[in-house]
Amino acid sequence: MLELAALNQFYGESHTLWDLSLDVPDGACVCLSGRNGVGKTTLLNCVMGLLPVASGAVRFAGADITRLPAEARARAGLGYVPQGRMIFPLLTVEENLRIALAARRDGSREIPSLVFEIFPVLKQMLGRRGGDLSGGQQQQLAIGRALCLEPRLLVLDEPTEGIQPNIVHEIGDIIVRLNRELGLTVLLVEQKLPFARRVADRFVILDRGRVVAAMPTAALDEDTVKRYLTV
Repeated sequence: MLELAALNQFYGESHTLWDLSLDVPDGACVCLSGRNGVGKTTLLNCVMGLLPVASGAVRFAGADITRLPAEARARAGLGYVPQGRMIFPLLTVEENLRIALAARRDGSREIPSLVFEIFPVLKQMLGRRGGDLSGGQQQQLAIGRALCLEPRLLVLDEPTEGIQPNIVHEIGDIIVRLNRELGLTVLLVEQKLPFARRVADRFVILDRGRVVAAMPTAALDEDTVKRYLTV
């Protein structure tokens, strides 16, 4: 589904991604993990076209999208839930959801029923401003907005950050359902190891802008956790 080949990326003189290669198979749920500052969000921004790459290739569903702008990647089927949610606080819930419809491949202007099936609270709050929602509700709105695209790949950056525990568990249930029941391919960055173990079937660990480990979730051992993930 998604293939990154020998990516290099720079912030000014700082080399942030080093010949990074990564595969996200169709139907998989891959967790990208690592300590703070190792390049996880940078990598997602490169996938989504929000940062340019110096060299290497980004391929999605067999097509080279390395130079495509972000909006074209959304139309191709990449749905993004950024770190910090980035909803529009002064727009209503409905307006936040409808903004995503502009990037749909089929031109539909109807909010998919799946969004309200998964997040019934959003249907109840359609007229409320995004900024008036709780953190957990805003995260649901951000995921719902991405699902309005009916994406082929859902990319989430720290979906549990700043969320109350009961909503964290609910978001985990939703990711599992989207991936395992509905077949949606998922790539997420996540620091909470129990959550990541629960939802992901594969781990990729970064350190200093490089992939240092890649394995099925069941093979993630304590030595690897201590070496690359423990603070």
